[in-house]
Amino acid sequence: MDPSEHEEEGRVLYSPEKGSKIVQNVNASNVRKDSRWTFWLITAGISTTFGAAVPTGYNIGVINAPANFIKSWCNETIYETYGTVFTEGNLETFWSAVVSIFLIGGVIGSLGGAWVADKMGRKRSFLLCGFLLVVGGLCFQFCKAIGSVELLMIGRIVVGLAAGLTTSTVPMYLTELAPLELRGALGVFCSMGVTGGVVVGQVMSLEEVFGTDDHWQFALSFYVILVVTFFVPYHWLPESPKYLFVIRRRHDEAVNELKRVAGRKVRDEYVREQIDAMRRECTPENEEESVGDGERREEKAKERSIISVLKDRTLLLPLVLVCALQGGQQLSGINAVFFYSVSIFESVGLSSTDAKFANLGAGCLNLFVAFFSPILMAMFNRRFLALLSCSMCAIFLFCLTFIVYFIDDVEWFSYASIVAILLYILFYQIGLGPIPYFIGSELFEVGPRPAAMALGSLASWGCNFIVAMLFTTLQNAWGAFVFLPFTVTCVALTLLLKLYLPETRGKRISQIVPLVAKGFSSKPLVP
Repeated sequence: MDPSEHEEEGRVLYSPEKGSKIVQNVNASNVRKDSRWTFWLITAGISTTFGAAVPTGYNIGVINAPANFIKSWCNETIYETYGTVFTEGNLETFWSAVVSIFLIGGVIGSLGGAWVADKMGRKRSFLLCGFLLVVGGLCFQFCKAIGSVELLMIGRIVVGLAAGLTTSTVPMYLTELAPLELRGALGVFCSMGVTGGVVVGQVMSLEEVFGTDDHWQFALSFYVILVVTFFVPYHWLPESPKYLFVIRRRHDEAVNELKRVAGRKVRDEYVREQIDAMRRECTPENEEESVGDGERREEKAKERSIISVLKDRTLLLPLVLVCALQGGQQLSGINAVFFYSVSIFESVGLSSTDAKFANLGAGCLNLFVAFFSPILMAMFNRRFLALLSCSMCAIFLFCLTFIVYFIDDVEWFSYASIVAILLYILFYQIGLGPIPYFIGSELFEVGPRPAAMALGSLASWGCNFIVAMLFTTLQNAWGAFVFLPFTVTCVALTLLLKLYLPETRGKRISQIVPLVAKGFSSKPLVP
């Protein structure tokens, strides 16, 4: 970049070499022309989605259908290895551990996401996700051949670690690569991948595919083919320019990666505009040490740890919003609805097999709506979609509670329950499904962003674990009223977002951060 000063009408920009001011006229229409889908932007989106996000969803959806076959194998293997015979209750407890250890891995992986993203970089974080997914897949493939239940458990916790890292680092990587106009559209790729992966996992675990006594290990490990295939372009993928510029201070590399992501037709004015935006994300301390030695830069990179973010009062409100959205995404009851939908479909008269296919159809509806997420994020404000999604989910969860409670008394309530489920899924996927994955990247500057995304991911996997552990118990105790806590969660989330969530669509981080910097005294809706 030319460090000399140019004086034209417009805004103040900066040169990365000397921090000198460059005055440049930035025309909004020209900026939008530069905010286009380029080869490396599309490649990074596809590679991360199919290489990490889809396998994450796959491991969520694949375990249910072949559960009886795997439990039977576990029982036989434990007897052959240790001479212990499990009672039915002990076997169910053991199986709960096999299922839930994936969620525990997700919690641990989320906690490590901040450290990994800053120390290894956004791109290498993706590589670590792929490595862990392959290791987990190999454990699944060979656990039956060598008769090791322990290997099955190791595989589950390893893919859980990969899942936690994926949800805390991949959306951040994509949103940092994306130009302003495409930030939301690219940010939902991870959500789409997880949703699609659940459906793919359900399909591959059907008895007509790999969900049999002889082939369940192939069902568990099939996703490795996706990981290996979509990691082929990894070497050529760009690193996040914002990470290089703000965290690592490698300005020249950041500019080169920025130009590569933006494509051959990018204008110099656009590049300078992006550099100005990145420099505005730097704190005053960053500015002072922008020409400092490597050791001081490394010390600064450590400052935005999870502890420092938790202690920073200016980050309290955005952190609450991120954690509430990610945790609320799970506490809104989406997994519980899918779990309960099989019995509801059976109540209409469907056989057990047909009910499972109907449940798969509901998952396909979830995926179908998810495909429109990039369009929705580009056309509508985040606040509008989030509020609409939370409020409508609350309404249909309450309706589902009422319908299921009286389902035996009113003949047509069986069909009404199906309608309530499908409408709940529809409204969930337009807001609560995609937005929590990337909203942290729009509320936080580059420095605290990894810690915030890690804490948000931690809230998501932690709440997922709580639902998995408590839902069956609460269902047996409360019956139809088991959906009321999810309803209350959606109502509370609606109120929180209405009061405190600023609009982030089309705004730079430097415009958003001041709106939420005063904690719960902030007035984010005041322009």
